[in-house]
Amino acid sequence: MEKRIAAERKKLQSTINYLKNKKRVLFLTTSNRWNGEKDIPKSSRLAHLIKKKIGNKAKIIDASKLAIYPCEGNVSTAKGNNCGVTGALLKNKTKNPSGFHRCFASINNKDDELWKISKTLFKSDCVVFFSSVRWGQANSIYQKLIERLTWIENRHTTLGEENIVKNIDAGIILVGQNWNGKNVVKTEKEVLKFFGFNVINNLCWNWQYTNDENDESQESYKAGIKKFRETFIKM
Repeated sequence: MEKRIAAERKKLQSTINYLKNKKRVLFLTTSNRWNGEKDIPKSSRLAHLIKKKIGNKAKIIDASKLAIYPCEGNVSTAKGNNCGVTGALLKNKTKNPSGFHRCFASINNKDDELWKISKTLFKSDCVVFFSSVRWGQANSIYQKLIERLTWIENRHTTLGEENIVKNIDAGIILVGQNWNGKNVVKTEKEVLKFFGFNVINNLCWNWQYTNDENDESQESYKAGIKKFRETFIKM
């Protein structure tokens, strides 16, 4: 077995071992495909693989399938930071049983489904985000989700209230082809720390096929898929 495959499998196994000790785990997948393609994104495959290993304690929510509106930018207005204030409380016991969900976009867009994520999040003791790396950043669905959850951070920073996620472990697992994956992991770990999550190193890593950022050949992409399957799917 190649040393690289062994090293990548070791990272995955460390994640699995850590999660086995948690009670309620939330996996948030953000990579997308056109339904007609009938192809599961690689990062989502990792989520399903880990869930299979740790059992029913894990729940997967595919953010790309939800109607999540863009952030309204209330974090920086002429009035200051108006994100996560008490006036943004989602007044719906079914959608917001914890009473923590405060987001104007959830109020202004009646069909917004961010609540499906927050409702589960606050019942969990661990959350792991799964994303693809596109153009050197986590994909746009992940970015939209993180921006829409900004009220979690604002409550304990700008507003001086309690940190409502201090007891929730968090991590991010990324899959990319040829550029910047390690740096994205580093950045998003800091983002999750800003939010107030307990960020766990064993839950934060990146798989990238090649470090040649200029390799955009069709052969490279096909070889990347083959190597990913050989590394993880055949464990």
